[in-house]
Amino acid sequence: MNEAVVAQRLAQLRATVEAGARRGPVTICAVTKGFGADAVRLAHRLGCDAVGENYAQETVAKIAESGAAHPPVHFIGRLQTNKVKALAAVVDVWQSVDRAALVDEIAKRAPGAKVFIQVNATGEPDKGGCPLTDVAALVERARAAGLDVLGLMTVGPTTPDPQRTREAFATVRRLADESGLAGCSMGMSGDVDIALAEGSTLVRVGTALFGERP
Repeated sequence: MNEAVVAQRLAQLRATVEAGARRGPVTICAVTKGFGADAVRLAHRLGCDAVGENYAQETVAKIAESGAAHPPVHFIGRLQTNKVKALAAVVDVWQSVDRAALVDEIAKRAPGAKVFIQVNATGEPDKGGCPLTDVAALVERARAAGLDVLGLMTVGPTTPDPQRTREAFATVRRLADESGLAGCSMGMSGDVDIALAEGSTLVRVGTALFGERP
């Protein structure tokens, strides 16, 4: 992994974020899934705000290998309740909380944890996230369980369609506002500009920083 190249890409992303932010400072979460611990350490050296991981076993092993040289760890993948216990010691922010059982398990294993409620804003059956109609109730359940709900998280449509993407992100931003949540984790390598325009406060970028995954 070429550090100079990644640093240049990160500088470009920071410029894009600064120019496009509509809701205050935007967190850059460098998605290191599929890469080795060297990517996590590189993200740390370059000052990324966070790293994002998708798979429980990979996350635990990689963070252990990274030692102290890593930014805060965000878990952004679909999550089974039986994986929460193993992750509790290494995850700083849980971004894929999409059902009551997961709320309860995180509250049990990591009391007071910081979370985002994941929303399926496109209606695609293969997407994680709770239905739009369940968002308010799940936010309240998480708050009642003592979790620190930072905001909502969503993934844009699988088929790149700028209008569908914009509509999905705008819906999630509106739902966050209605629940009194400042945070919106929206936008990945291919749709950062749209996400920023619709009020994202956290973008999750992997390939645009590190290149294609092995």
